[in-house]
Amino acid sequence: MESLPEAVLIRILASLPAVDLVLVCRLVCCQWKNLVDGAALWILKCQQEGLTRAESDTENWQSFYFLSKKRKNLIKNPCGEEDLEHWGEVENGGDGWKIEDLPGDFGKEFPSEEVHKYFVTSYEWCRKAQVIDLRAEGYWEELMDTTQPKIMVRDWYAGRSDAGCLYELCVKLLSENEDVLAEYKSETITIPQENDANWTEISHTFSSYGPGVRFVRFEHGGQDTLFWKGWYGVRVTNSSVTVEP
Repeated sequence: MESLPEAVLIRILASLPAVDLVLVCRLVCCQWKNLVDGAALWILKCQQEGLTRAESDTENWQSFYFLSKKRKNLIKNPCGEEDLEHWGEVENGGDGWKIEDLPGDFGKEFPSEEVHKYFVTSYEWCRKAQVIDLRAEGYWEELMDTTQPKIMVRDWYAGRSDAGCLYELCVKLLSENEDVLAEYKSETITIPQENDANWTEISHTFSSYGPGVRFVRFEHGGQDTLFWKGWYGVRVTNSSVTVEP
């Protein structure tokens, strides 16, 4: 192996699972450590698996590879397919949260055909939250502290066309001890009565948030503004939190 040209050795190593490269191959010798820590090996693995990005936009190809492979929505049950499963700190104002099928009364279809349900609020404030454990999802401490990958938050909300409502979103990045390291809080969004009932996306990207982030706390909610009994408040669905490569 020592006599192999470096380019050939990189091709051999690139055929191995990424976890083995980091946990096993990197420990074999100084040459292999340097190759695993270098860019060429990970650029090749990205090319082999169709993970593309401009080289000028990528400082750490190893981090880019792992983040691309892990990229998924970290919010569980974002569209109410499992009732309120996985949602905690539930505040059931008025008649509480309800799950309905799209488009719902006086509503519009969602832009994606993959979304079939939504959560709807009542005549007093309804809120619900999820706390995402980043380590449990595979984002280790060194990655979060040194690379500090962007954390993208998205949510969708809409009102009924015959009723006004309010909507809020609050997302916090928390430390091991659940200290708030960064926070995004939307304004209280007011949807008037006799609106078009279209779905609206709200998003925020956390970046350069500093070391120590271990959890993401996502909370949203709302109510109607007419105080009608039942479920005439804001509708929410397809919430997402992703760690971006």
